[in-house]
Amino acid sequence: MGEKRKGNPEYLAYGLNHIAMIMDGNGRWAKRRGLPRLAGHKQGVETVRSVVEECGDIGIPFLTLYSFSTENWQRPVNEVQGLMDLFLESIDRFGPELHKKRVRVRFIGRREGLPESLIRQMGGLEQLTEKNTDLTLNLALNYGGRDELIRSFLRFLNDASRPANGLNEAVFRTYLDTGHQPDPDMLIRTAGEKRLSNFLLWQVAYSELWFTDTLWPDFTVEHLHDALNDFVSRKRKFGGLG
Repeated sequence: MGEKRKGNPEYLAYGLNHIAMIMDGNGRWAKRRGLPRLAGHKQGVETVRSVVEECGDIGIPFLTLYSFSTENWQRPVNEVQGLMDLFLESIDRFGPELHKKRVRVRFIGRREGLPESLIRQMGGLEQLTEKNTDLTLNLALNYGGRDELIRSFLRFLNDASRPANGLNEAVFRTYLDTGHQPDPDMLIRTAGEKRLSNFLLWQVAYSELWFTDTLWPDFTVEHLHDALNDFVSRKRKFGGLG
C-alpha cells in the first residue's frame, strides 16, 4: 500500500490486531456546510479510503467499519436509496484498488432486504479478494448486534455438525459474522457520541473505547494515530489485575 509510514511500532507489540470503527457525523458535516446529507456520506467514503490504506500500511490485520445498521432503514427513503447507490458506486470504484492492495473484503450483517444488485456486487468483491492476506476489511452492512446474536444462535441450532458437547463461548463465537477473527482490541467512534449503537455487542466486551468529537468526514490518519497511541498507553486487564 505504498511506502510504509513510520507508525508507532508498539501498536502490534501491544496486541492491537483488530480495530472497529463507528463512522458517525456525515449528516452533521453536510448540514454545517449547507449541503444535502448525501454529500456528507460521499465525503465519508474518502475518509474510509484513507483509513483503510493507513491500517494496511501500519500492518493492522483486521478492520471493521459500521457502514449501515439495521436501524438506518428508518431514515428518509431518499437518503437510504442514495446510500444504496453509493455502496454500489464505491464497490465499483474501489473494489479493484482494494484487491490490488491485497485487502480481503468481507460483508457482515443481514443480506436479506438489500437490493439484489448490491448483493451481487458484494458477493463478487468477496470472491475477488478472498485469497488476499494483508488486511481483512469487514464492512458491516444492514448489520445489528442483536440481530447477529439471533442469527448466530440459529446457525448453531441448524448446524448438523455442531459439537456434541453443546454450546460454550468458544463454540458460539465461531457462528458469529466475524467467525474465527479476533475480537476488536479497540473501538473508535467519531462525532462525539458515546454509545455502542448495537454494534458488535458480543465482540467488544473487552475492547478499549476511544471517542472523538471530530466528524467522520474530517477524521484523518493523524486522528487514527492519536487513538492508537492512546491504546498503547492503556493497561488491559480483561477482568483480572493485568
